[in-house]
Amino acid sequence: MARRSSLTSQLYKVARLSNNLKAASNGPAAYVKRAARRKVYAKQMSFTRKLLKGFGLSK
Repeated sequence: MARRSSLTSQLYKVARLSNNLKAASNGPAAYVKRAARRKVYAKQMSFTRKLLKGFGLSK
């Protein structure tokens, strides 16, 4: 049985999809900028999480 996602997760997913559609409607350049920005944010969060984990301050 598949795990059911929480309402909060579903709302965040809908917001993310909505913003992706909004960026796509502004043209390919806007969508590429958004995708690149999200990738950079993910890398930064990953680095921060690893750093905090190294100090024992994160799960």
